[in-house]
Amino acid sequence: MNKKFFIVMSVLALFAVAGIFAEESVKNPATETQVEQQAPQDNAKAIKYIAAGLAVGLACVAGGMAVGKIGAAAMGAMSENAELSGKALPFVGLAEGICLWGFLVALLIIIL
Repeated sequence: MNKKFFIVMSVLALFAVAGIFAEESVKNPATETQVEQQAPQDNAKAIKYIAAGLAVGLACVAGGMAVGKIGAAAMGAMSENAELSGKALPFVGLAEGICLWGFLVALLIIIL
């Protein structure tokens, strides 16, 4: 099987499990206690933290893959022509910026 297909299916399965646990059951408001009223809020907080973790984790994995490929290509180009170092290394920095965007998205998920 293709590795990307396996990763996508794993993430979708994780979202499905999170959705099952986050589903609110219909209850009679007159019989709810204080503890039962807070349960949906706890589920929402749990999903927030799962989403933030996925945002950072997937962004860092993607950034690492990008830095690996771009860094290898940049080193190969610089071994043939040393003048290309100024042109190749900023692309490595751009790939590392993917991780920062993932962190920013996770921070916004947690705060908002």
